[in-house]
Amino acid sequence: MMKSLFLLIVFAAALTACSKETAPPVKTERPALTRVVGALAGENGNWYSGEIRARHEVTLGFRLGGKIVERRVEAGNSVQAGQVLARLDPTDAGLQSSASQSQYRLAESEAVRYRELRSKGFVSQSALDVKETALQAATAQAGLARNQSAYTTLRAEQAGVIAATWVEAGQVVSAGQPVLRLAQDGEREVAIAIPEAQLAGRKVGEAAEVVLLSGDGVPRTGRLRELSAVADPASRTYPARVSFSVAPGQVALGMTARVRFAAPKHTTSDWLIPHSAIYQQGNQTAVWVVAQDRSVSLRQVKIAAYRDEGAVIAGGLVAGERIVSAGVHRLTAGEKIRLIDTGSAP
Repeated sequence: MMKSLFLLIVFAAALTACSKETAPPVKTERPALTRVVGALAGENGNWYSGEIRARHEVTLGFRLGGKIVERRVEAGNSVQAGQVLARLDPTDAGLQSSASQSQYRLAESEAVRYRELRSKGFVSQSALDVKETALQAATAQAGLARNQSAYTTLRAEQAGVIAATWVEAGQVVSAGQPVLRLAQDGEREVAIAIPEAQLAGRKVGEAAEVVLLSGDGVPRTGRLRELSAVADPASRTYPARVSFSVAPGQVALGMTARVRFAAPKHTTSDWLIPHSAIYQQGNQTAVWVVAQDRSVSLRQVKIAAYRDEGAVIAGGLVAGERIVSAGVHRLTAGEKIRLIDTGSAP
């Protein structure tokens, strides 16, 4: 009897303990990256640093091989058209020229003698033709030898500035080997490199602004004259040339300049947001908008265009609104988040 009473008391105590309500778990707010809508799609703040280069740059070299006995210019020297830049050892070319001249004089005298003999009927016409042909070959060989002798002197074909030198006196070079680089006087350009992510939309002929760091800081009007279709294998960027108007002598080669391309025109309702902020619901595109109490709600938006740097929103957002920029597929409507600010979109 006592044992049954004890078990009844224990069972009643267990039921009382189970009837007590457990405390609700503390709900933690999910952290989320957010940004403030404020960057217009028409704005473009990408500046490219570049170097002032000549529009026409020529790599100079000798047309025959030999030993360099003299180099008269250094990098940075200004030269005039026809000025001697370097010389090869002329000994071998001189010997060839002398031999060719001797062969020419011999062939000429033979031709003169045979002409006289032919006029008197002592030799046939075919014999004279052989001597005439020999004279023509000797004439051509003598002219070639004279040219080879002249090729031992390297001259500037245009006025300009020596941009680079690659050889020294005493060095043996082969025909066509680069010796000097001449930047011709005239137009000046800015050589820049465009990253792969910013290549889309760049077209030859589009307008650009050029600012000289050593100048007055006033932007000059330029245009994209050349854009390589192949990336540089080392930097993985695309070389480009931007031409601009500048007075002769106002800038020096090698100076630093900044280039910014003109952005396409958009209305003030076009905003640029990160791709990671877009929440796709079937055929509907939306973003999570953060309210004052940090709760989130979906709002449908209209995408005008997709770019490398983000998506252009044509409607649905207002400047100053805060949106979730990452982790959008983990949220639910009405959920409160802990803000992690990453600035203004994009």
